[in-house]
Amino acid sequence: MTAAGIALAIASSVAIGGGYALQQATASRLPPLSPRRPVHSMALLVRSGRWTVGFLAGIGGWALYVVALTLAPLSLVQAASAGGIGVLALGGGRLRTAERVGVFAALGGLVLLGLSIASHGSTSRGSAAAVALWVGASLALGGIAAWVRPSAPGLGTAAGVLYAAGDVATKAAVVGGARLAFVPVLLACHGLAFVCLQLAFQRGGKLASAGLAVLWTNALPIAAGMALFSERLPGGTRGGLRIAAFVLVLGGAVALGRRGPEVGRPMEPVPLTD
Repeated sequence: MTAAGIALAIASSVAIGGGYALQQATASRLPPLSPRRPVHSMALLVRSGRWTVGFLAGIGGWALYVVALTLAPLSLVQAASAGGIGVLALGGGRLRTAERVGVFAALGGLVLLGLSIASHGSTSRGSAAAVALWVGASLALGGIAAWVRPSAPGLGTAAGVLYAAGDVATKAAVVGGARLAFVPVLLACHGLAFVCLQLAFQRGGKLASAGLAVLWTNALPIAAGMALFSERLPGGTRGGLRIAAFVLVLGGAVALGRRGPEVGRPMEPVPLTD
């Protein structure tokens, strides 16, 4: 079951990473989007077939992710998903040294992760109050990041924090029963993250926007899995492999998210009127 969950998580990361790449390529060339004009901004996006394909790929990837959460612990699923940042880096052009290091680190982490799956720690349903507190803190942090630094890195970070909050709420919701009350919460988190990410796409390249979003989307739920859902590492050699895998995939994400030459257009003021 765990191996199947990891396989689905990897497939999910490929779909989401590829979808982000297509969306960024389109959004970076559109007139400025504005959250004050949501219908107009959304119409600009959906008129592009490339953006729509990317969006649908992301939805499909998220569906695979939800299924993966029913088969494997949250921290393990997120570690496997972290390899998706390699999809963003490999999607276009010559890579900088840091980007090459990040790709190899992420792929190496996935190999070690695969070697550690024969044994995994226990997991629990987690406390609903603790999950709610985590999500609330994430909403506050995401809002601060977007407000203080409304650039590609700031908005990408905000998107990642909010997507991570939605993923934590998703893990709570897949239990069913009264936990289904987290469904509106996760949808709200993902909706706000979507807005931040589309704005980030217009202010920088894939790694400055989606790269940082993927970093935080994967890093925070790994911590949440251990803090909220009592996920423990396996013992012995496999435990060491699991730790090394986490370090590599997240280190690779950090390397890929390092600030470099921007390929997007310069930041433009958000229009208040038509």
